Amino acid sequence: MTASASTGGTPEPRPRGGEHSVPEPTGRQGGSDPTAPSAAHQPVPHGSPDTGGGADESLGAITFEALGADPAASRRKKTLWLSVTATVGFLSVLGGTLLGYYMIKPNVTRENESNKGYDASQAPFTASVQTELGDPGQDWVMVLDRELTKGEARRLTSTKDPSVTLAYLKSLGGRLLTYASYLEHAPEKYKQWTSADSVELSGTFKLKLLSTRSAPVVIDDWQATDITCRPSSARTVVGYPSQGGVAYQGIRVHVPPRSGEPVLTDRDEGQGEPYFDTHVIELGNGQSSGALRVEAIASAGQTCEWSIKVHYVDAYQKEEWLQLKDSSGKTLRIRTESAPADPRQAWVFGAVPWTACHQKTEEPMCDSV
Repeated sequence: MTASASTGGTPEPRPRGGEHSVPEPTGRQGGSDPTAPSAAHQPVPHGSPDTGGGADESLGAITFEALGADPAASRRKKTLWLSVTATVGFLSVLGGTLLGYYMIKPNVTRENESNKGYDASQAPFTASVQTELGDPGQDWVMVLDRELTKGEARRLTSTKDPSVTLAYLKSLGGRLLTYASYLEHAPEKYKQWTSADSVELSGTFKLKLLSTRSAPVVIDDWQATDITCRPSSARTVVGYPSQGGVAYQGIRVHVPPRSGEPVLTDRDEGQGEPYFDTHVIELGNGQSSGALRVEAIASAGQTCEWSIKVHYVDAYQKEEWLQLKDSSGKTLRIRTESAPADPRQAWVFGAVPWTACHQKTEEPMCDSV
């Protein structure tokens, strides 16, 4: 306690540091006012972060403002505005969905028509020819454009293996011919035509037809066209004759063609009958490529080149005669030849030992080359 001066001159005692003393403001940062209410009793501002109300109101205000509503409007008006907005949005989505649904059929129709137009603009088919390589064990004939030397002739006749002989002749530039199918069940008139000639040799090939069309294409007839022939250039013939008549599945045509050709060469019923009387070639619509084994027979002693024109009908009600073309768009030309009428050299083997028919032998098998 310190003394202070009283009114009478005697100093009055003043409390120092007592519990009821009021500290004077010091001016230092962090001082507190004892008369201010404590933190525990201070009122929490409305919409403080502790309650989240301010954030909700702010979000709501932003939402209403984004929707074009007045944030200050009453709750009833805001609710009505939200209901109207939601209804309009729902009807818009529903309208778009219904419109899309009702437009599906017209859109699909237009797309289908566009696809059909594109499909119809494509070439109905293309063609290719693959020359038959020959089976060494079956009958065959090889022709060459020159005579064999003595050494080549000696090597040729040194083996009786037809596969070795065939390979050797091919290495010398020989071209393969095959014996035409034996059509024992063909109509009598057709057989008479065949028997009137000597043994017939054919240039056999596989005709392949391919279509990229989505819709069906049907070939129901054909013609041999643009035929040009000249004498065969072959000088040498080597034959491995048949041991008996054989029929192969496919068709046959002479060049120039005979009436009704091409005809069936199958063993089944219809042999020798016009092929397109009972058959068609179906292409497109996911069909695999059409393929026919064709026996083309040139006149005796002739080499011919020719083309094929076919009649087709498609799914777009279009029909016409069309020249066969290859994948590059060029007209397909087929080369067909027969044995020369008077060869300089001719051999046969197989059923008989090697025989030089050009040496005026009386061997009957020489008539087969």
